[in-house]
Amino acid sequence: MRFNKALRVAVGAIALALAATACGGGSDKTASQNAADGKLTIGIKFDQPGLGLQNKDGSYSGFDVDVAKYVAEQLGVKPENIKFVEAPTPQRETLIENGQVDYVVGTYSITDKRKEKVDFAGPYYITGQSLLVRSDNTDITGVESLNSGKKLCSVKGSTPAQNIKDKYAKDVQLQEYDTYSLCVEALKSGSVDALTTDETILRGFAAQSPGVLKVVGNTFTTEKYGIGLKKGDKESRDKINDAIEAMITSGAWKAALEKNFAGTGFTVPEAPKVDRY
Repeated sequence: MRFNKALRVAVGAIALALAATACGGGSDKTASQNAADGKLTIGIKFDQPGLGLQNKDGSYSGFDVDVAKYVAEQLGVKPENIKFVEAPTPQRETLIENGQVDYVVGTYSITDKRKEKVDFAGPYYITGQSLLVRSDNTDITGVESLNSGKKLCSVKGSTPAQNIKDKYAKDVQLQEYDTYSLCVEALKSGSVDALTTDETILRGFAAQSPGVLKVVGNTFTTEKYGIGLKKGDKESRDKINDAIEAMITSGAWKAALEKNFAGTGFTVPEAPKVDRY
């Protein structure tokens, strides 16, 4: 009798634990289904000026934020019903796979390796990898001037870091940090000689520290930014692609770029063509 009672208690405890775990996890619904309910959870960067930044007052700004909001609006969700969550580079696939976000708009380069785990809508922007250095630096003028004595910073799990490992590992000492903002602080303090990532990200940081940091050289890769979402969710991907195309044709895409990169010497490029794979 005591054994049966103990067993019932144990089973009940396990059931409660499983229920709590499920509640703490993500949603099983697709982005389209959550949008139909009037709410979306979107992953963005919190530390990239001009692209995805959490401001001191708790609001969010940047081109990626504007893209995320425009897409949400096209899906029928008002800005006040969007929950933004931070999507650090190494965690983006996990957030999507676990249903913790409906989609990610966070300087998310489309790669074949990532497409094994998640799907992408877009691209909504095409850029390239470049270098950020201190303004008084005259040694580094582009990727061709990097050498084995230079310390180059990038972010763990990022496409730029992998590019350096694949192509320039013999030329530099790669330092991998958790975020680009930490790389920027290391660059300012002299702990590293340069930061590498996509030019748009670097221009945002340079604009935030005028006279302290500068972008040098030409881009040396091609990075296609996509909106990451759950693997196999074709319905949501098609709707998001429609939204991206609407943003481009309406003029809102160009206006968002001009607003977020004003004063940085940035020239709005030709809009990309959405890839409906």
